[in-house]
Amino acid sequence: MLEAVMNPVARLPFEQESPLQVPPLLRELQQRGTVHRVRTAVGDEAWLVTGHAEVRRLLDDDRLGRSHPAPETAARSGESALFGGPLGDFATEHADHARMRSLLRPHFTPGRVRALRPRVASLTERLLDAFAEHEPPADLHAALALPLPILVICELLGVPYADRDRFREWTQAAADVRDRARSQWGIGELFGYGRSLVARKRAEPEDDVISRLAATEGVSDEEAAALAMALLFAGHETTVVQIGLGVLLLLTWPEQWQALVDDPGLVPDAVEEILRAPGKASGGLPRYARTDLEIDGVAVRAGELVLLDLGAANHDPAAFPDPDRVDVTRAEHGHLAFGHGPRYCLGAPLARLELETVLTQLVVRFPGLRLATGPAELTVRRDVLTAGLTELPVRW
Repeated sequence: MLEAVMNPVARLPFEQESPLQVPPLLRELQQRGTVHRVRTAVGDEAWLVTGHAEVRRLLDDDRLGRSHPAPETAARSGESALFGGPLGDFATEHADHARMRSLLRPHFTPGRVRALRPRVASLTERLLDAFAEHEPPADLHAALALPLPILVICELLGVPYADRDRFREWTQAAADVRDRARSQWGIGELFGYGRSLVARKRAEPEDDVISRLAATEGVSDEEAAALAMALLFAGHETTVVQIGLGVLLLLTWPEQWQALVDDPGLVPDAVEEILRAPGKASGGLPRYARTDLEIDGVAVRAGELVLLDLGAANHDPAAFPDPDRVDVTRAEHGHLAFGHGPRYCLGAPLARLELETVLTQLVVRFPGLRLATGPAELTVRRDVLTAGLTELPVRW
């Protein structure tokens, strides 16, 4: 406890040489213990939790939440209006969250996701056909990682793909971690767009998620729009990042790529490994203590900001032996990339489906795929929460 209290010197975000490697300072903190006093990017104090067992337990602990009784004075992790500070009503958070999941869960059942498999495969094949027409080197991010998740979520929700440049601008703005005014603008534009879609679906319903939400008894236009736009953001942005980093990771470990080329049946295990293995510094999921509690011997007071670092947890040697090694045959699949407990990502089956489809087609059609530049030369966006690659030049 004394060490955590006496060393509040580490400041987020931590510097890292590559999005594939755990930041050196984070690794140093992790070796000291599991709970650390840090300052966020905006200078507020918080607790950073880095151990796998503790992060997993806290993800399922209702003494932590996203809301705060005094949101205007709460510590913030960043400037994003959507992710940087408290969200929701402190008095009704648990009930509100349960209602949201009950409304969205029917649209992401295993059966509904399985039914999408042929369409996802067809979209991927079409994008790779166009990609193959380029003279190498070519940008796999622009050709596949970016458009595929947008195409899939547009078809699932009933959002016109022709609007992709508009809503992509708004989602990127909403996730801005440095400019709160821009983030608020993006949220406002997204919500307004969502309301127009809901109105259209009420008048002319189709076989899509927004139409079904709009037709659900007791769901207002405002609630349907908010849910739809949350799905639009979460349903494409994180998968764009995971495809790019996952392919980069495997090409950086060519023997692992070759293992998939030799046996595409390893792809499902490879997907779990590329969800776990990137060392991208996220800064942690923000939670607020709803009451006084203790985390691994450290006293946390009600209202304090607690950051649950999923990336650090996924590199905890206590849970994953030799955690910095990439191994597509790894037996330990208890990663926390999709969270755990009541906030486990509803879209996880869809993300897995897209990743499996992408890797399977890539290793079959482009077995000689390789990076066209060194990993250290690639750039990652630091101004948005998800921090994905800006490009991924490859040869084949």
